[in-house]
Amino acid sequence: MTFDAEHLNKLYAARQKWDATLKQAQARMPERQQGFTTQSGVPINGLYTPLDVRDTDVLEDIGLPGEYPFTRGIHASGYRGKVWTMRMFAGFGTAEETNARYKYLLEQGNMGLSVAFDLPTLMGYDTDAPEALGEFGKCGVAISSLQDMEMLFEGIPLESVTTSMTINGPAPIIWAFYIAAAEKQGVPMAKLQGTLQNDILKEFIAQKEFIFPPEPSMRLVTDTVAFGTERMPLWNTISISGYHIREAGSTAVQELAFTLADGLEYVRWAIKRGMDIDSFAPRLSFFFNVHNDFFEEIAKLRAARRIWAREMRETFGAKNPRSWLMRFHTQTAGVSLTAQQPDVNVVRVAIQALAAVLGGTQSLHTNSMDEALALPSEEAVTLAMRTQQVIAEESGVTNTVDPLGGSYFLEALTNQTEAAVYDYFRRIDAVGGVIPALEIGYMQQEIAEASYRQQVEVDSNRRIIVGVNKYATDEKPSVPLLVMDPNGYDRQIARLNRLRQTRDQAAVERALDALRTVCQAEANVMPHLIEAAKAYATLGEITDVMREVFGIYQEPVAI
Repeated sequence: MTFDAEHLNKLYAARQKWDATLKQAQARMPERQQGFTTQSGVPINGLYTPLDVRDTDVLEDIGLPGEYPFTRGIHASGYRGKVWTMRMFAGFGTAEETNARYKYLLEQGNMGLSVAFDLPTLMGYDTDAPEALGEFGKCGVAISSLQDMEMLFEGIPLESVTTSMTINGPAPIIWAFYIAAAEKQGVPMAKLQGTLQNDILKEFIAQKEFIFPPEPSMRLVTDTVAFGTERMPLWNTISISGYHIREAGSTAVQELAFTLADGLEYVRWAIKRGMDIDSFAPRLSFFFNVHNDFFEEIAKLRAARRIWAREMRETFGAKNPRSWLMRFHTQTAGVSLTAQQPDVNVVRVAIQALAAVLGGTQSLHTNSMDEALALPSEEAVTLAMRTQQVIAEESGVTNTVDPLGGSYFLEALTNQTEAAVYDYFRRIDAVGGVIPALEIGYMQQEIAEASYRQQVEVDSNRRIIVGVNKYATDEKPSVPLLVMDPNGYDRQIARLNRLRQTRDQAAVERALDALRTVCQAEANVMPHLIEAAKAYATLGEITDVMREVFGIYQEPVAI
């Protein structure tokens, strides 16, 4: 920050004097440990002053809210005009069960819907596929065809709700189902608002729910970006996600570095396709994890906006200021939840949610206290929703824009985070870029090593988890858990069989043949996926055509 030399000299002298005072205090009461760090291992000083941010330019590096480089947020008025979107992630069992949960959430003040899909759907299998046995509806809703998608949103007007869908490998297919379902409701695709996660790079890096090899997978992502840019101006075609990178065990710095590297790679592919950056960049969005280290998480989100704005404007030459904006959703850290003493998870989630808000999120999901034990119950998800509402309505943190901006500690930590991210960029570039890096397992190895270090810290009590390695009790959790409809699987299988018997099979075959042809060529697959969806081809049938053309990816084993 800008201080004259005389002022800094006086401050330096005062700091030297204070150090003597500190040593006296430490002699009477030694510090609790040798060295303090963030969860990423960044050293933390006992005191921060203007000396720690002397090289920070207030206007160039921090700026003002709503102005480049957006360190202080993308909206000039912060939350004074509109609070973040409260969007709870939900999905389990059948489409009917999840539809009922969506309607309940909307009644409780949910502002948007976020769809969780079960594992067979995430991997492109129908519910009755042999590979899907035993996985129906456990981590999300089963969607095997347009029929299921219609049922999922029955009675929910798609022209007036924003929908986020956490799907990656078969993302274009599920998006086609949604577009076709909206058309059945009479809603043209141009009016649909929402977000498709569609972030295949992070699947290779962390979550591992990939299907096709990297090159054809990136072709499909680029197809969706081009299609959305041309026909769906209100839709975010990629939600570039650090959430799952963090859940896999990364540090906050790794989460940010690898997520931004992925985002920049998507930009390169779209430009290579011939698209103008200002035509698609404004509709790119991001999705971050917020963990327990309160200030590190806030610094991460501030650094994210600054880096993205700089890269869009300076590296890629974007001219439209909207292209410089990083818009992001956040979710509290599922991996931080404990099965032991689940009530304590309410406290963790509240702290994480507050960090997301102070970091300037546009959208937020708060995890439920019982998620380390089961899918969330109505009671637990309502409490998670109320946590956001208390922050928005009672805490006062929305009264001013970026209330922590200018904190010596926070600005210094933001600078350190940014520098560490650029160091990772250089390392990724040194091995040839994002796709070569993931193919040799560079990011995967970095995450694995970070995860191992964290577990060693927990096992040795250097990292405390309340109720697990400190303040533990022998009490068994007594939280009421969600029970899914035991007949849901049989209903789903019967419905799928009826669909195959009653649809126009010749129309299905024509649609699949046309899809096969376009996959073998270079044309955009999306129009053909929508036609296949309308013919009621199933997810598995469509994915099998694409597996046939593109092949399936086998990840190399790290030695």
